[in-house]
Amino acid sequence: MHKILIVEDEPDIAELIAFNLDRAGYATVIAHDGISGLDLALAEGPDLILLDLMLPGKDGFSVFKDIRRDSRTNRTPVIMLTARAQTEDRIQGLEAGADDYLTKPFSPKELILRVQSVLRRSEAVPGSARFEYGPLLFEKNTLKFFLSNEELDLTATEFKLLLYLSERAGTPQSRHDLLRHVWGYSDAVNSRTLDTHMKRLRRKLGDQAGMVETMRGVGYRLRELT
Repeated sequence: MHKILIVEDEPDIAELIAFNLDRAGYATVIAHDGISGLDLALAEGPDLILLDLMLPGKDGFSVFKDIRRDSRTNRTPVIMLTARAQTEDRIQGLEAGADDYLTKPFSPKELILRVQSVLRRSEAVPGSARFEYGPLLFEKNTLKFFLSNEELDLTATEFKLLLYLSERAGTPQSRHDLLRHVWGYSDAVNSRTLDTHMKRLRRKLGDQAGMVETMRGVGYRLRELT
């Protein structure tokens, strides 16, 4: 049973989220402020964290940064929850490294679908344990990634996205296919999410960022090695 930490300062909303997750077969832990949320994240080792941004004691972005700094939680997937509907806030959360973002109010069905999708991305990838392409090395069982023999810290979503492109190097992948296979989205509503993750992924690849090519009007492609 997957354990999910809910960090939400409004008790009614936290209980409603917990009720729907419990009914879907997940174990839940609740914190109502940023400080206790961070403490529980480090102590409980949840499989996923639902993190509100407007929290007393310590705001959600600060909690998220501390989660990513600690070796016990730096690979724990995080879905940010907030009443802020502005695009800038959503992009800020995704660029910080969040795996997904939900704006209140959201339906219980949407919440469960997003949770299921993020948890799938955080699990080991089927198939052979390793995949190599040029300077890129993927260890599928542990979701560890190496660039030119040096380990690079990728989120589970970044790992799956780069692996998907690498296994199909030289072939353009449409935005629709990337969103469907990596995120589990069935439409292009969340295409900005793809662009934001790609921007962050390229930044992490540094000198090798040019391997990921933008195919205008189509999507993205990993450059074929010559």
